[in-house]
Amino acid sequence: MSGQARLDKEAMRVLKLTSRTFYIPIKLLNPTLRKTVGSAYLCMRAIDEIEDHEQLDAEVKQRLLLETSSLLQKEFDLQAYETLIEPYKSELPEVTLRLGDWLEFCPDKIVDKVKESTSEMAEGMAKWVVKDWEVRTKEDLDDYTYYVAGLVGVMLSDIWKWYDGTETDRELAIGYGRGLQAVNILRNKDEDAERGVRFFPDGWSRDDMFRYAEGNLAKADDYMKQIETKNITLFCKIPLSLAKRTLKALKSGKEKMTRAEVESTVDEIINK
Repeated sequence: MSGQARLDKEAMRVLKLTSRTFYIPIKLLNPTLRKTVGSAYLCMRAIDEIEDHEQLDAEVKQRLLLETSSLLQKEFDLQAYETLIEPYKSELPEVTLRLGDWLEFCPDKIVDKVKESTSEMAEGMAKWVVKDWEVRTKEDLDDYTYYVAGLVGVMLSDIWKWYDGTETDRELAIGYGRGLQAVNILRNKDEDAERGVRFFPDGWSRDDMFRYAEGNLAKADDYMKQIETKNITLFCKIPLSLAKRTLKALKSGKEKMTRAEVESTVDEIINK
């Protein structure tokens, strides 16, 4: 098996371990897009796992995120990254340890855009680690959701443009990411509260967060209208439909969608 074929197999395995939501639509992409979106998503997930880590203290997280951000702003120095994370190797997940592999796997002509968005994400996450994720205003919420999810939308739009010239509006792309994140915030509200984190701005009720999610998912609908490439449309539809149906489930008092509901939603989109 060639190095690239091995990495392809490894990337999909790690992707499946880290995100069921994105593994399904990425697997449905054609080989070029699957490789590109898969590697790009894994780069961002590598960063995200540092921010979300339950054992690392805030100072360590901030340093790891800022130094990784800096490494991504130039030709990636794998040795410097491995030295940086060496003291935390036993605590960090595989997806984070192998950031160098995901960058190597990413096509040469788009890797700089992936590095740019991932670097910005790491820097933004470091800022929120220092703030202890204290969301006070809608502006705070917009800022937080931009760094952790809006940038995924920006990066995907860069990939679509590189792939076949598809032009999409940056603000709508950010809205797409924000909408998915707002649904996650609603779904994980109790879990977040247990660890002392609250992403609801001061004075906001659950209904206010529902409105925020719905407003951003409406932007995601407009974003979808700008895409004509069928394979890309299929990819974008799956997380969006799952987010909308999760929102519906939450409104009706359920904690989340059942696995059977997730599978039937995906099947419905694929077989349309």
